Amino acid sequence: MQILKLNLIAAWLGILLGFASGLVLGLFFNHENWMGGYTSLKRRLYRLAHISFFGLGAVNLLFYFTAVRLPAITPVIVIASWGFIVGAISMPICCLLMAHFPRTHLLFSIPVASLLLGGTLTVLSLVQVAHSPDFAMPQQRSERRAPALRENNKLSRAELELCAPPRTTLHASRITHHVSNH
Repeated sequence: MQILKLNLIAAWLGILLGFASGLVLGLFFNHENWMGGYTSLKRRLYRLAHISFFGLGAVNLLFYFTAVRLPAITPVIVIASWGFIVGAISMPICCLLMAHFPRTHLLFSIPVASLLLGGTLTVLSLVQVAHSPDFAMPQQRSERRAPALRENNKLSRAELELCAPPRTTLHASRITHHVSNH
């Protein structure tokens, strides 16, 4: 579980660095010829470094929330975790190196390979967990326990649903809150 804390820290550090680098870039963006102009390779790579802080911060945050829901932290998940951390650290560094030294473009294979590794291992772990007999989504878990609860407590299904936590559903236009009224 300790390794996952690093993903959470990397996530928020990336977001913070995204804000800070945005501030620095924002101070000069109105100068048309700054770093060779808007379409210059150097300026594009600085923008890519800036957005990579946010994007890979979000990836680490999503990985953290995915991994903590898994039944166990396996060695595969630990490797995936490190893949996302290495990618988040090395991507902006590679962008800045290439902005000043274009011949270093092959270094981009480091963050790309580590992120591909992390993503692939995460998907494989999720597929493996989803096919295990013990896996159930939170709603399925309560449905599987309901007969046992009914037998022990003599509650009807409607009474059990009243005790169940409300479900929140995210729609593109709104968030709705469903409460079962059976």
